[in-house]
Amino acid sequence: MLHKALLTLLLVTSVLFGSHNQNDPIQKGYMQSYNYEKMGQYTEAIKVLAPIYKQYPNGYTLNLRYGWLFYLNHNYADAQKYYQKASTLKPYAIDPRLGLANVYLATQSYKKVQTIAAEILKTDYYNYYGNLYFIKALIAQKKYKTAQQVTMKMLALYPTEVLFLEQLALIYKATASPYFDHLCKDILTLDPNNVLVHSLSTKL
Repeated sequence: MLHKALLTLLLVTSVLFGSHNQNDPIQKGYMQSYNYEKMGQYTEAIKVLAPIYKQYPNGYTLNLRYGWLFYLNHNYADAQKYYQKASTLKPYAIDPRLGLANVYLATQSYKKVQTIAAEILKTDYYNYYGNLYFIKALIAQKKYKTAQQVTMKMLALYPTEVLFLEQLALIYKATASPYFDHLCKDILTLDPNNVLVHSLSTKL
């Protein structure tokens, strides 16, 4: 999926900049950036895109990628800035709003996560990550009833999705649900080495 996403982004970049030559400085810069990202050298991944950004400061793809790279580099203020710019450039796009939600989660700005996730769900009610971030924000604010409702909505679509089952386990643990232990066993059936479940339960 990651390879497909990167390929798609490269194709989009090619269309946006009218470039189809692999030796073109723009595509070369992107490839270098991806290579640095794979090695965890996020500062370098940002630097190689700087000359391109000077040429195309209003490029949606560039701002989105800058937001992602600054997020990976734990520079959340800049990540927020570029995600917000990308969102301004494409007001209906979901990707930059998901990026902002990630930044707000990292900075524990849970009310902001809830707000932006709710906006995403108005556009795409069953958006996978929009719902996941919404649930996480609700749990962090101890809004367990609503968090459980949203979690159950998504589990109706993804009954064996461990990420949503984990959120339900967190809710059950916090609310002392009698179904907690049973749910933990179910998760361990799907994912025997699940770190969260092992950290939550001392009985299993």
